[in-house]
Amino acid sequence: MTHAAPEHDVDAITIRTATLDDLPVVRRLFEESVYEGQTRINDTGADIDNFSEAYLDGSDRNAFWVAESDGEVAGMIGVQEVRDDVAEMRRLRVDSSHRRRGVGTALLQTALAFCRDHSYVKIVLDVRVERGPAIELFNTFGFFHSRTREQDDHKLLEFYVDLYNEPNA
Repeated sequence: MTHAAPEHDVDAITIRTATLDDLPVVRRLFEESVYEGQTRINDTGADIDNFSEAYLDGSDRNAFWVAESDGEVAGMIGVQEVRDDVAEMRRLRVDSSHRRRGVGTALLQTALAFCRDHSYVKIVLDVRVERGPAIELFNTFGFFHSRTREQDDHKLLEFYVDLYNEPNA
């Protein structure tokens, strides 16, 4: 199922469901976040290594999207079921050449719409403290910081949003 993102004033952004053909760029975006220190230390990328099983297995409860701008993949985001009514938002990444252009917003809106459409009542996520723009985006969309964990001398922030209390974004 494809969820369209709203129009943005800057670049034309198309959000579409990812395919196995997107795996090389998905892997590149993930690996860049590791090297930039934006991925938690113990994140093995198992969902990326097992992309088909994690997101494309035919389950309507998990999904992964890519954002395209000017014919190239500009970003990505995934949703995985944690419990019947709880989803985890994963892998929000925007290519450095496309940041601050509405790509992250469009991806987040797509994932939120998917979660609402699939009757999730809560979304959880975690993010390294170094990912300031992502944290700002989560706050804008009504996510609440629930706790901070220290792991290998890095701070990991956990966020959630309850969809039965619609955020004012």
